[in-house]
Amino acid sequence: MPLPFRVQLIDVGPRDGLQNEKQPVPAAVKIELVHRLQTAGLTEIEVTSFVSPKWVPQMADNAQVMAGIQRQAGVRYSVLTPNLQGFEAALQTQPDEIVVFGAASEAFSRKNINCSIAESIERFAPVVQAALASGIAVRGAMSCTVGCPYEGDVAPERVAYLAGLMKQIGVQRVDVADTIGAGTPLKVQKAMEAALLHFDLDHVCGHFHDTYGQALSNTLAALQLGVWNFQASVAGLGGCPYAKGATGNVSTEDVVYMLHGMGIETGVDLDKLIDAGAYIGDFLGRQPNSNVAKAILNKRLG
Repeated sequence: MPLPFRVQLIDVGPRDGLQNEKQPVPAAVKIELVHRLQTAGLTEIEVTSFVSPKWVPQMADNAQVMAGIQRQAGVRYSVLTPNLQGFEAALQTQPDEIVVFGAASEAFSRKNINCSIAESIERFAPVVQAALASGIAVRGAMSCTVGCPYEGDVAPERVAYLAGLMKQIGVQRVDVADTIGAGTPLKVQKAMEAALLHFDLDHVCGHFHDTYGQALSNTLAALQLGVWNFQASVAGLGGCPYAKGATGNVSTEDVVYMLHGMGIETGVDLDKLIDAGAYIGDFLGRQPNSNVAKAILNKRLG
């Protein structure tokens, strides 16, 4: 299959990236990070989540962050909403898209949200319906599609099962996420093919963690299937609070560098993206977790 000539990137840094940071990140810093990402050319940004501050204190300022963003035409701002209460709070802030989530692993589902996969989908059904009725797009994040910290390898049939359930409740597109970063190219292709039994190529998205250094290889494997939507996190921020040892999302900088080197368009200005990563890195007091950012920042010092 020919490689896509263009890739659409969703930067999940402000939400997925920052949610586990121990030190509080002020709303003003989160807002500035979103502004810098859209200035760099990102047209899809996962901004925050409407979850109980008891569980994710870092996202307690969700409404403030959404209200503070100077929105740009053509940019889609998404938020995570785990339940109807979260959705109703999110609705006041006018997101373009909401994200619901499920796991392809029963053990992970029980540990993470304390219910079976089928029960989790039942819980999300009214949220999805409410969003669609309000004219808001719906994305379904499918975690542990190739590996699980409790079950080990996850069979493609489990991915197909979850994708089918999401399709039934009205989810419009899905993320195929390697939550623990243990996936390798052929396993990722099988997980993608399982999702493609229920969603077409325009409505699946790759979300790869770099725990084992496989994220770029897995991105290439998905590109070879024709997948052209991917998620990444500026400066490689983030991980998964319920997946021990999951060191984090692939950095947007590394993905953009690879794609541009392959002649694939992203609409992203790499230098401005590196500036955005350096900005949040400076605030957090550490270097960006991106090989490309480190190389280019060192070159600038040259």
